[in-house]
Amino acid sequence: MQVEMPIFKLRQGNSALLVSMPHVGTYLPQWLLPRLTAEAQTVADTDWHLDQLYDFLDELDATVLVATHSRYVIDLNRPTDNTSLYPGQNTTGLCPVDNFEENPIYLPNQEPAAEEIQSRIEQYWRPYHDALASELNRLKAIHGRAMLWDAHSIQSVVPRFFNGELPHLNIGSADNQSCPASITEDIAQVAAASPYSSVVNGRFKGGYITRHYGKPAEDVYAVQLEIAMRSYMHESAPYLLNQELASKLRPTLRSMMLAMLAWSSSE
Repeated sequence: MQVEMPIFKLRQGNSALLVSMPHVGTYLPQWLLPRLTAEAQTVADTDWHLDQLYDFLDELDATVLVATHSRYVIDLNRPTDNTSLYPGQNTTGLCPVDNFEENPIYLPNQEPAAEEIQSRIEQYWRPYHDALASELNRLKAIHGRAMLWDAHSIQSVVPRFFNGELPHLNIGSADNQSCPASITEDIAQVAAASPYSSVVNGRFKGGYITRHYGKPAEDVYAVQLEIAMRSYMHESAPYLLNQELASKLRPTLRSMMLAMLAWSSSE
């Protein structure tokens, strides 16, 4: 198992804001490709184009951490012990073996064994999280606190995970465990005043990154935003960005992030 390219891209900023994009990557290593189904090789379960959607982050002087590899290699938003983040609900695992439509990712007898999963943790999962932790510590050293925004998107209708159509903007703070309710409320007010439907701590309350790093007692405040893809792109292959929709959504996203930074500055 060889790491063929950098695990992530990092742009360092100097505001208190760090934006993590753990599911944007599409790269599948050469050693893995022959073991995957043709459907899996389309990496359909990618959080498409978020790095382009959030094209204003330099204006906010934000630090941006973007994964390069597909979540099919390893899911950076899952704990290494593969404990379910939503007990009793359908989820995908640390090294997924099926996709969102519950079709197999691997050809017969090609799924990773425990030893391989451990190797993937060390080679792919840990470097991303080491960088994330290091950057949060750097921002805390500058500002006395760090504000983490975990950026995600998903198709608007995924029966495996939820009934019906997902609201446009799904704000998660682990039921206000990853940040004070006042942060969640400030962000939610912006969303409520926008043209987009929204919900707070609904089906998506925040994954491992939000729950693990959001530690208000240690001055790290985390929020996850799961965006329904119809808000900014075409949801069917080849999953193209819709520039008109994206340009309309960006001001709302920017204002939501500014609300989080404003809370940080006012406290």
